[in-house]
Amino acid sequence: MISILYEDNHLIAVNKPSGILVQGDCTGNTPLVEITKQYIKKRDEKPGNVFLGVIHRIDRPTSGVVLFAKTSKALSRMNKMFAEKQVDKTYWAVVEGTVKKKEQRLEHYLVRNNKINKSFVSDQKRENTKKAIMHYKVLLRLKSYSLLKVTLETGRHHQIRVQLSQIQHSIKGDLKYNSKRSNRDQSISLLAKTLKFTHPVSGKEIEIDTELPHTDIWKITRKELATQL
Repeated sequence: MISILYEDNHLIAVNKPSGILVQGDCTGNTPLVEITKQYIKKRDEKPGNVFLGVIHRIDRPTSGVVLFAKTSKALSRMNKMFAEKQVDKTYWAVVEGTVKKKEQRLEHYLVRNNKINKSFVSDQKRENTKKAIMHYKVLLRLKSYSLLKVTLETGRHHQIRVQLSQIQHSIKGDLKYNSKRSNRDQSISLLAKTLKFTHPVSGKEIEIDTELPHTDIWKITRKELATQL
């Protein structure tokens, strides 16, 4: 059971549920790339192996748009576009508390600890730190939470999660980065909402968007947004 957001001969975009890995790791859990391969194989009645290249990843507890390549040509070209920051990625995040500044640019130096799979903000630039820059805009203020639209200038490990935690507005459910409590489904309220890019083969402008999840805070968010339209 997968939700396809976009597909052509070269690319397929899937709406990843929270809790599923994009690519396999040491846990042995079946990742989204394998689930999608099996879906294509069964749907198209393919006798052999299905080629599906991982272009980018989002964190396991995050949901939203994930793009795969169905051809090696598309994979190499999309990898180059991501590396050269020619792909626009937009995230929506429900964070704890009332965010007072309507818009803000955040810049921090991050250091990654691979042993515990966590990033930290450094008090200054050091040899092992990497600069992280993101922008947010407040879309909605609820009683105890705020909905933010987030765009990235850099793509660091857990960047959105650690930078929002640093300004005392942790993503709802993100215990790793100081959220007060977990979500019932163990997700974090971070959604990879939109991908915009130039198609690597046709040259057409592509925009892939996903709807808000049908869970707890997102239901409330959807209802409140509807009243503003």
